[in-house]
Amino acid sequence: MKTNYLIIFLALFYACTRPAPEVKNAPVEAKTTRDSAQMIAEEALAAQGAAILANSIVEFDFRQSHFKVTRRGGSFAYERSFRDSTGHWVHDVLTNANFMREVNGKKAMLLPKDSAAYSSSVNSVVYFALQPYFLNDKAVQKKYLGTSTIKGEPYDKIEVRFSSEGGGKDFEDRYVYWFHQHKHTLDYLAYNYQVEGGGARFREAYNTRIVNGVRFADYLNYQPKSDRRDIEVFDQLFLQKELTEVSKVLTENIKVLVLN
Repeated sequence: MKTNYLIIFLALFYACTRPAPEVKNAPVEAKTTRDSAQMIAEEALAAQGAAILANSIVEFDFRQSHFKVTRRGGSFAYERSFRDSTGHWVHDVLTNANFMREVNGKKAMLLPKDSAAYSSSVNSVVYFALQPYFLNDKAVQKKYLGTSTIKGEPYDKIEVRFSSEGGGKDFEDRYVYWFHQHKHTLDYLAYNYQVEGGGARFREAYNTRIVNGVRFADYLNYQPKSDRRDIEVFDQLFLQKELTEVSKVLTENIKVLVLN
């Protein structure tokens, strides 16, 4: 009997005094924090200088059109000016309230479908030019997709979908963003769109620059060699050279005026 007590005592003594086993993949708390899509978005917006854009006037040129983006608090006005194929001067204005087109200084009467198409066109250019500024819009639904390594650099990957209410005409589109884990910059993005038969694209940021505190980038625009829509794996297709460059997306002559 005494022998049994001695064995139990020694077993308990060894369990209490031996060093704790090493826990791999620690710390768990840091991983949990890193998995927050909202936190990643906040870091990305800070790296962009998004707070400046909330009250500002941004002007830039994109594909033979001049854009002027005015944001003050919750209100906005997106303007596009260009000369059409007939030589007429066209001025579009999209605001919180409505859309208006002027041709040679006179208001144009538009059919509802034309007004919707022009509004979507203006909004789309501004949306991409100011990426990732709109990540905290009410209609945005963010989801963390994990980590990725692209060209030897570490990235967090998040998916963005949109609710039907407030998500606009293209609310069924889906986006994936790759944010650098240390710099918090948006270096790659992919999107799956439904209009005009639908498709998918992958964009690689280059020529990044800071204009009055705000980060902007041009993009190399790629499409998959096959009709794939699983954009969450487009980073791997990019590395495997399964994407073809189709265009360059250039935002030129950028000016940023901060409003008081």
